[in-house]
Amino acid sequence: MAAVTEGGLLGNRLAYKQLQDGHRSGFEPVLLAACVPARRGELVLEAGTGAGAALLCLGARVPGLRGIGVERHAALVEISNENFKINKLGEFSAVHADATALPFASQSFDHVLANPPWFGVAGTASPDAKRDLAHRASPGLLARWIDELGRVVRPKGSISLIIPASSFAEAASQLRAQKCGAVTLLPLWPRAGLAAKMVILVATKASRAGDMVLPGLVLHDEQGITPAAQAVLRDGAALL
Repeated sequence: MAAVTEGGLLGNRLAYKQLQDGHRSGFEPVLLAACVPARRGELVLEAGTGAGAALLCLGARVPGLRGIGVERHAALVEISNENFKINKLGEFSAVHADATALPFASQSFDHVLANPPWFGVAGTASPDAKRDLAHRASPGLLARWIDELGRVVRPKGSISLIIPASSFAEAASQLRAQKCGAVTLLPLWPRAGLAAKMVILVATKASRAGDMVLPGLVLHDEQGITPAAQAVLRDGAALL
């Protein structure tokens, strides 16, 4: 059994275990979960769920939700299932599978979400193989993730992605290819006046509604994490 650490999410309202080595959860899954427009009784899929942070936060915000996480790292599947159990999310589970070949029928889910790998192949590899696997994006990988997410989401369901700002045009184009509309861009500003490094995209399958750019979220100021960001990261507030 791989070594794990124990911590918390949402101001320690959620117990959270993750691998001691390899990819470690940051702000991204919590912010991503805050953008999923899910409601009680719906079924949600996360591709590349890791230790389950995004689904845990989403389940805490939306009671009565059902969720499935897909993860290709077997140890993380085990940890995420343990996280769901200890937080009493009995309708949540993780399965061992590849995000580019999801083992589900088309139009199976009300909402899908992902934080896809995003480091380019030309970048410096992490000395930690598990961390590199979580982050490394081969050419065309983002498109393949979006294609599969678009296949398994139902009409009028949502696709939510957190990606580098440099990838938003590619992602939006691929969402269009999957017949998604109402593409909504939410920039994540590291500080006021600085360019966004990460953005969240939310689109609706089979929607003809217009696209939208939201004011975005400023993450830090002179005092540390901004009150608006704390409302999401600590209190579990929704962003959309």
